[in-house]
Amino acid sequence: MVAKNNNQVQISPMKTAKKRSSDKKITLVDVADASGVSAITVSRVINQPEKVSESLRIQVQKAIDSLGYIPNQHASSLASSKSKVIGVAIPSLSNIVFTEVLRGIYEVMGAAGYKVLLVDTHYSPLEEEKMIRTLLSQSPEGLIITGGDQTKACQNFLHKARIPIVQIMELLADPIDMNVGFAHGRAGFDVVKHLLGQGYERIGFIGARMDPRVQQRMQGYKLALEQVGKFDKSYIVTTPEPSSIGVGGELFKSLMASTNGVVDAVFCVNDDLALGALFEAQRMNINVPQDMAICGFNDIEAAEYVNPSLTSVSVGRYEMGVKASEMIIRVLNDKSVESKKVDMGYEIKKRASTSRL
Repeated sequence: MVAKNNNQVQISPMKTAKKRSSDKKITLVDVADASGVSAITVSRVINQPEKVSESLRIQVQKAIDSLGYIPNQHASSLASSKSKVIGVAIPSLSNIVFTEVLRGIYEVMGAAGYKVLLVDTHYSPLEEEKMIRTLLSQSPEGLIITGGDQTKACQNFLHKARIPIVQIMELLADPIDMNVGFAHGRAGFDVVKHLLGQGYERIGFIGARMDPRVQQRMQGYKLALEQVGKFDKSYIVTTPEPSSIGVGGELFKSLMASTNGVVDAVFCVNDDLALGALFEAQRMNINVPQDMAICGFNDIEAAEYVNPSLTSVSVGRYEMGVKASEMIIRVLNDKSVESKKVDMGYEIKKRASTSRL
């Protein structure tokens, strides 16, 4: 029992928890009986702990621990109309690029008391539509999704979801709600300008998977070369296969064979491909960077430590995850966001693999 005395709350000894039978599910009422308070008080301790005293929280928690009670979070969310769940859809769980983004999301959401429900869309708009339907069926309070190539049906039910949504990884002309990313096309353009500035003239392109962000990098590459009259479509070699170091090596060999070895620089759409191209160039006794420049994208850790070190485009992926999460939390707390579209920018990390001058 709880007795008041001179505005102090005194807690009577907790009732001994009844021994649980093997087939009886412990309920909220059992916890209330064991801790000597009402079921409403137990619910408040679980769902709104900031509204009860510390001594009362301790009393109820002891009963919860003793009985082995597991709160029904789904029921709690129905009662409060808040699931405390944020849905996240990314195209690959194995791609290191998304690992850092997810770290930022998990850190911010966890600190704010939200759970992350993560799905893998496998670079497929149809799979993404299916997975986002699944996420929405769980009544998330917000969504973080990748890019802007959703199906029409998916866009339609996202617009009707009436929850904060952030599309990440690329900048979009017309986002569903909010957008955090960077300009892939401009980055590809700037890579080519860097290579031209180093004296390379016959610049090839190696791409794999060819998702929308990779396509944008290729368009930037093409535009930069067209502006100086040096674009040659035969210098482009791509594959729908997933990226890997091995694939990078094979694509580099194919590029050299199809161009009779005239290419003197290669822009690879990610660092896995660039590392494969670098290793293959070394096996072919091609001097990097004197005879061949190689540039990657994403600036993974290995780029700095190979020999020669690899020039690559660096993007704040962790910061992107943090920013997207912070925007959703601000909206959920009825606070305005400074801008609904955030350009995270990028930096070309200029290293030895493209340094001929």
